[in-house]
Amino acid sequence: MKNLFFTTLGALFLSLSTFAQDSNFGIKGGYNLAAVQYDDDFETGQRHGFHLGIYGESFLNENIALQIEFLYSQQGYELETNNATFTQKLDYLNLPLMLKLYPDNNFFLEVGPQVGLAISHKEEYKGLFFDGFREAEPDNFDWGVNFGAGFKTDSGVSFGARYHLGMGDIYDEGNPKNRVWQFSVGFDF
Repeated sequence: MKNLFFTTLGALFLSLSTFAQDSNFGIKGGYNLAAVQYDDDFETGQRHGFHLGIYGESFLNENIALQIEFLYSQQGYELETNNATFTQKLDYLNLPLMLKLYPDNNFFLEVGPQVGLAISHKEEYKGLFFDGFREAEPDNFDWGVNFGAGFKTDSGVSFGARYHLGMGDIYDEGNPKNRVWQFSVGFDF
């Protein structure tokens, strides 16, 4: 599964740089505010984390670009009661493919699919009388849709906000799905 993931990533980067008019590559990172929604009616508390990775942006014409990214992303959730805190830590390698529309030279809107591969998982419990942790196995594959907007300077520095609407179930029970706000800063090479 990991070999297929990395092969797909390489093929997409290569194909984007081949047929595009103008391409740039860079690094990006930022803040995550992640939660999980159960059975479409209950959303957990949020876990604070970060994301970090690389991207390739290729312009198809003056106002439309495709951007592929390869990101490490800390996701999961946190639940607090009066006497305890439960934290689910899910770390992913995500592969978003974003269609970016530039209504002017600097402002952009983006939308696109994302697939992810869970690389670690840990659940922590901190209570009044005892602390503990356990490792459970979520579904390794996640998928969903991203929506976002941002601003890119003429020098190649970008600032963006994105929402990930997870569509794949993390576990078999309760239909839990990832929900992640990402706030990013990117730098073109």
